[in-house]
Amino acid sequence: MSTLFTKIINGDIPGKFVWKDDDVVAFLSIGPLADGHTLVVPRQEVDRWTDAPAELWQKLTGVAQTIGKVQVETFGTPRAGMIIAGFEVDHLHLHVWPASSEAEFDFKKAQQNPDPDRLEDNAQKLREGLRAAGYGSFVPAG
Repeated sequence: MSTLFTKIINGDIPGKFVWKDDDVVAFLSIGPLADGHTLVVPRQEVDRWTDAPAELWQKLTGVAQTIGKVQVETFGTPRAGMIIAGFEVDHLHLHVWPASSEAEFDFKKAQQNPDPDRLEDNAQKLREGLRAAGYGSFVPAG
């Protein structure tokens, strides 16, 4: 049975994608901790991060680092946060978001029902930042 993320990856459920390659995709969270909160997800259905093949894990963290650097630039924060929770969807994913303090590492503070226009605006900002940083070949049109 396909996971929720596989359905998003396959286009059965809409997602605000900012990155796509043969192994990894990234799209905005629908419960963001901050503007630009992105989920970095392997196309392969892997449940736990500890089960990911080393090569895939390296690719995931590399994409997460790239997105985190662009988030810091784009949203003007001192850091990018990253968490691997793994309880909400049984498909490995990294939460990456612009962060200003450790207090922002709290999923209880996640936005519920964020404005779709704001999500699209944030996705567009990240796409533009990724293109400007030289990653245009991995950035979908929108």
